[in-house]
Amino acid sequence: MTLKLHNTLTRQTEAFTPVNEKRVALYTCGPTVYDFLHVGNWSAYIYWDTLGRSLMADGYNVKRVMNITDVGHLVNDDEDTGEDKMQKGARREGKTAWEVAEFYAEDFLLGMEKLGLIMPEHLTKATDFIPQQLDLVRILKEKGFTYQITDGIYFDTSKFPSYADFAQLDLEAQKAGARVEFNAQKRNASDFALWKFTADEKRDMEWETPSDLLDTAEQKKMGFPGWHLECSAMAMSILGPTIDIHTGGIDHIPVHHTNEIAQSEAASGQIFSHYWLHNNHLKVNGTKISKSLNNGYTLQDLASRGFSALDYRMFVLQGQYSNEGNFTLENLTAAKNRLNHWRNIAALRFQTYETLSPDANNAITLVAASGAIMEALNDNLNTPEALRVVDEAFSRLDGKPIGAIHQYGLKQLLDTIDTVLGLQLQTTTPDIDDDTKQLIIERERVRDNKDWTKSDELRDQLKEKGIVVRDTQDGSIWEYAA
Repeated sequence: MTLKLHNTLTRQTEAFTPVNEKRVALYTCGPTVYDFLHVGNWSAYIYWDTLGRSLMADGYNVKRVMNITDVGHLVNDDEDTGEDKMQKGARREGKTAWEVAEFYAEDFLLGMEKLGLIMPEHLTKATDFIPQQLDLVRILKEKGFTYQITDGIYFDTSKFPSYADFAQLDLEAQKAGARVEFNAQKRNASDFALWKFTADEKRDMEWETPSDLLDTAEQKKMGFPGWHLECSAMAMSILGPTIDIHTGGIDHIPVHHTNEIAQSEAASGQIFSHYWLHNNHLKVNGTKISKSLNNGYTLQDLASRGFSALDYRMFVLQGQYSNEGNFTLENLTAAKNRLNHWRNIAALRFQTYETLSPDANNAITLVAASGAIMEALNDNLNTPEALRVVDEAFSRLDGKPIGAIHQYGLKQLLDTIDTVLGLQLQTTTPDIDDDTKQLIIERERVRDNKDWTKSDELRDQLKEKGIVVRDTQDGSIWEYAA
């Protein structure tokens, strides 16, 4: 089974071939930890988690790095100007930037756990890789790609001829349309900061600039890394100069990822990444997520409205990563209902027995569905198709007698769903306890005796335990109450 991915580098959907036959070096742009992540942020990590799961299911050994940006990300991404987002968060909350970074990094890790995201082998903080970032600046300076101006050390994009290729930029138009406040000391509008010097006001996060990086022997200069520098330094120091796949949002293409390619390939002389995958935007009620509209729902906001993180994961998987999504509470409710239905199907594994004779066609359908899910995911991570396959397989169980359900086939399908889609159908659907089972048996007995009053009493007792019973011609089937 061949994995095909849409490669931003070539603008084509291509068969995936790693540098090493069974090892995949994967880098994911992680969060800037100055605030709670919203649904748009989280959607990317769900998609890239699905990518990692699919690669592993295909038999690859995945070595994955994801950064946590806790320094250097300025509010104006395209101009290397404005306040560092960590300093902004610190001012907002009356804390130090270090405290803000620690708090929101911990919240990110908690969110990853709630969403069932597999922890990358390397989850790295920018502040832990300052020496590696300075080493990268040093290499670039030695190769003649840098210059120094008043506010920092910059990369000269004119010395990297293919700079505009990745994002198909029109640099002349960019130069003509530069804002009035464009830094006149920069040689080119597209040049970007590798290392910023601290201004007059002391920062919480700053490091001494090594003297060999400065143009002249001057007094000690404190500084901090540019946002783009950290990703290249982390990726190359852990994964090597060339990686297989780099992921991020489409908003990263024209600036952040373009700059990563330039500084990485200028330093190493090798291609930085063979495949680039980008997730599209998620809107809310058809509108871009923004602070002014207060429409950036967090996982905490969803929980307060009765939605779990896994409900949201199901919602995200209903759209393909490369397509623009639209979040509404109505759409999330539909995803929640879909997940609840799947969980009740998962509960059937406790109510059927392999000793009974299953329906042969049903057994084949369940077993075949696992392969069909992988075919969908190998087709450029087509998660909507993967979910449709599950719906179709599960629909064949509706109305089936318990004895006709192929228990092994159902368990195999649930294993596949949990492994590659991460919906935790089995861990979130425990078997009922013996007391509850006795209540169900007792209810069946009183129904046989047409004692409807007692039957209703037992039904209410079951509901208090979070269980509802569906009566069929072939007996009672228990489900989890919504």
